[in-house]
Amino acid sequence: MDTVSSKAAPAVQRTSLVIILAVSASHLINDLMQFLLPALYPLLKEAYGLDYVQIGLITLAQQMTASILQPVVGFYTDRKPKPYALAISMVFAVVGVTLLATANSFGLLVLAAMVGGVGSAIFHPEASRVARLASGGRLGFAQSLFQVGGNLGTSIGPLAAAYFLLPRGQGSSAWFAIVAVTALVILSAVGRWYAAHQRAHSGKPVIKAAQQILSRKRLTIAFLVIGALLLSKYVYISSITSYYSFFLIEKFGLTAQEAQLYLFLFLGAIAAGTFIGGPVGDRFGRLTVIWVSIVGALPFTLLLPHMNLTGTAIVSIAVGLILSSAFSAIVVYAQELVPGKVGMIAGFVFGFAFGIGAIGAAVIGALADITGIVYVFNLTALLPFLGFLTIFLPRARELHPTFEEPA
Repeated sequence: MDTVSSKAAPAVQRTSLVIILAVSASHLINDLMQFLLPALYPLLKEAYGLDYVQIGLITLAQQMTASILQPVVGFYTDRKPKPYALAISMVFAVVGVTLLATANSFGLLVLAAMVGGVGSAIFHPEASRVARLASGGRLGFAQSLFQVGGNLGTSIGPLAAAYFLLPRGQGSSAWFAIVAVTALVILSAVGRWYAAHQRAHSGKPVIKAAQQILSRKRLTIAFLVIGALLLSKYVYISSITSYYSFFLIEKFGLTAQEAQLYLFLFLGAIAAGTFIGGPVGDRFGRLTVIWVSIVGALPFTLLLPHMNLTGTAIVSIAVGLILSSAFSAIVVYAQELVPGKVGMIAGFVFGFAFGIGAIGAAVIGALADITGIVYVFNLTALLPFLGFLTIFLPRARELHPTFEEPA
């Protein structure tokens, strides 16, 4: 046994959970920064006379910036790891939230959205890689713990809006720059761990990545299906994140602050479902989780537009819990399809999810201007039907011929 390795192992075990928690906490802060903009939509719509199309375009600017850049960042850092890229991502977050606080026109709001999107694009593939490095082989658990931080950040957004941003106005978002600086400090420490991890492994023989055994045609079909599953999940979630407040205001006559509290319930359920999904995928198989998550949400999405206020809240929690449980499983499953491309695949999954959600938000906004937001929620309820495409994904035995699927 390698003496250095045996001595280093306990230290790695002691620090791995701390590192995963650190990137999860930073994910919370990153996604809280990202949600400040949609949390302000009711205020911005009134202050600047925005229509639903413009709100959709702001979401498009934020998410498409992140979507396009994430696979590029992941591909580059697969080849040339950059331990301090995570800290740099928070510099963009600080600049983005400062722009948001001072923007006084639609164009400047779009610019603030894009700067924040760049920070998100740098953060997600690298943070996902660090979580995997620190996982100790529990890939689903590490990804879900990392991901739940982001979901918690998103779910805190409506509370920040209801109790801080909306009462104090757009300029109050500048205070969140201090929160972003906190994440910058945390990620600088993570960068030092990552750099030390690289140095510790630089003299060791390189472990050859597992060979890709799927044909190009089979791999193409698999990623098309994954794309469809991400579309069903993220267009629906984007419709809730951007327009749920307007739906509740229009249908039940709630105030903007009251609507944010109901949005918090939905996003909190997403956080809980994300955390549950990773360990369940490690135990029962990732395809099982994907099946249950997407298709299992369908009855509840169909019910949601037809419930009273209490029923809407209860059903939205069920949707959030079930629909969110698949994401960690999808990330790890996609990384298994293309061994050795951890950052690029994480960037693709995060990037495509953000991008398709952004396009969906823009289309939904345009449709809502024509038909009304209640009609749109009836339409998006059909999206989980795409979950039935999971039948075309390769099973575990096809990826790992010697692997026995969990019973």
